[in-house]
Amino acid sequence: MKLKRTLSIIKPDAIQAKFQGKILDFLEDKGFNILAQKRIKLTKSQAEAFYEIHRDKPFFNELIEFMISGEISVQVLEAEDAISYYRTVMGNTDPNEADEGTIRKLYGTNIQCNAVHGSDSEENANNE
Repeated sequence: MKLKRTLSIIKPDAIQAKFQGKILDFLEDKGFNILAQKRIKLTKSQAEAFYEIHRDKPFFNELIEFMISGEISVQVLEAEDAISYYRTVMGNTDPNEADEGTIRKLYGTNIQCNAVHGSDSEENANNE
């Protein structure tokens, strides 16, 4: 199977809790290659553009405020079937419903503060 790439974001809650190193180690242990990485602080307009798909949802403003509340760490990950594999490794959006041993179960606290973001399709991975 061909190697694919996906986007990963370690969210402000996990950065503030000092989980970045643990999450990166976890990803490498799961077989992901981290091709690029950058720690940034999103502006409001960057966050709004990134989450444009959720603009009409009731949680949009709260999500934007959360994502600009602190630094994030952005990675380009590579692995076989990277997008779906990373979604499995991340776990359910709600850490309370995530499988044991997933990033969100290990490092998330609630549906918003769930430690990581990952692309949900090849098209979005390329756009993001």
